[in-house]
Amino acid sequence: MTTLALRHARVRYGPLEALHGITLAAPAPGLTVLLGRNGSGRTTALRALAGTVPLSAGAVVWDGADITRVPAHERARRGLRLVPERQAVFGSLTVRENLELAAPALAPAFEAYPQLEALLQRRAGTLSGGEQRMLALARALLTRARVLLVDEPTQGMSPTVAARTYALLAGLDACVVVAEQRLPPALRDGTAAHAPVLAYELRRGAVVFSGEAAERTPDRAAPRTRPRPGRRPSHSPNPSE
Repeated sequence: MTTLALRHARVRYGPLEALHGITLAAPAPGLTVLLGRNGSGRTTALRALAGTVPLSAGAVVWDGADITRVPAHERARRGLRLVPERQAVFGSLTVRENLELAAPALAPAFEAYPQLEALLQRRAGTLSGGEQRMLALARALLTRARVLLVDEPTQGMSPTVAARTYALLAGLDACVVVAEQRLPPALRDGTAAHAPVLAYELRRGAVVFSGEAAERTPDRAAPRTRPRPGRRPSHSPNPSE
């Protein structure tokens, strides 16, 4: 079973620390959600797993092996895919060309998102935000990744397509980690996933909740997991987003 984890991970952007020694683990097959507002560190945690930002302390562990010093391109070669929130497609290429960069057989992409078939000749840069997210995710699905990391997968999508997207992600035989500002309705009510979904909520670079997504309620009185006193720096939204 594939497991990707951060262990006591710290990330700094210059003088500011964005992650304060967090620990989390994402098993496979399964879906793990990193929750948090802008400035919480959710995107930084995703990038740390992908290797696109370095750790200042701690470790990234994949299947029991420390890959902290393994560069992002080597992690990608081993089957890890990152779909960032922005610039996830090649805008100057057509939809077909974007998909063919991932695989020559495009049928799985159209099974996931039938809307893309009618857009094959369009340049990706002319698509709507939701259409670009569908294209980026379809490309990732074509690679049959062992680990799939996605930042805000349903941004710009209609509620129906968003629910379908989470059903697709939850059904993959892979380790899937997504970053979202809020717990999506399809995961909150359990309609998208057949197995429990793990959730980690971050605030200002620290984990304040960890457990099954169904256990988390927005109006809970206190966080389930608290950071140790004195570990929170002053809030800085941009570096730790």
